[in-house]
Amino acid sequence: MKKTKAPSKKRPQKIGYVRVSDKEQTEDLQIDALKQAGCDVIYGDHGVPGAITKRQGLDELLASLQQGDTLCVWKLDRLGRSTIHLLQMLDDLRKRGVDFQAITQGIDTTTAVGRMLYGQLAVFAEFEREQISERTKAGMRAAKARGKHVGRPRKLTEIQIARARTQVSARQYTIAKIARSYGVAPLTISRAIKCLKK
Repeated sequence: MKKTKAPSKKRPQKIGYVRVSDKEQTEDLQIDALKQAGCDVIYGDHGVPGAITKRQGLDELLASLQQGDTLCVWKLDRLGRSTIHLLQMLDDLRKRGVDFQAITQGIDTTTAVGRMLYGQLAVFAEFEREQISERTKAGMRAAKARGKHVGRPRKLTEIQIARARTQVSARQYTIAKIARSYGVAPLTISRAIKCLKK
């Protein structure tokens, strides 16, 4: 049996991220600060507003991070402008065992005070997630009360369901045959007919 060599564990890295929202701006100040802070690698997005959450440089950076690494930015707002996005991102880093540093704001989770801050951010992130969930559920209840369909789009129209029910009741066609004619699963027809009866 062939023995394979176990992959050597990658040493933790300090990885920097720079962003400027205007194409005319330069990242030099941020890059200099990150290099001085000891970053091994620096990712960036040029001319991308902080409100945009999907960014190529940031996405590549987040995918590359491993447990023990440290994400370093010049300032917290370089990661993003949305509070909930920042909180969720930092909470995700914490769960992955990735430290975080914001140079100009003195945030450093490799220290005891920084880890305490991480814990507080996690509480805020959870609170914000619960608030969003509650607002979503309240919106869905309000929509249902107004008679609007909530959830995935229906595969069958009300007319198709009524017609299917009539055909099954009159024994004109089997559920399987009706399902084939509408291009859906027989279970979809069965459920739709049952819901219509309620």
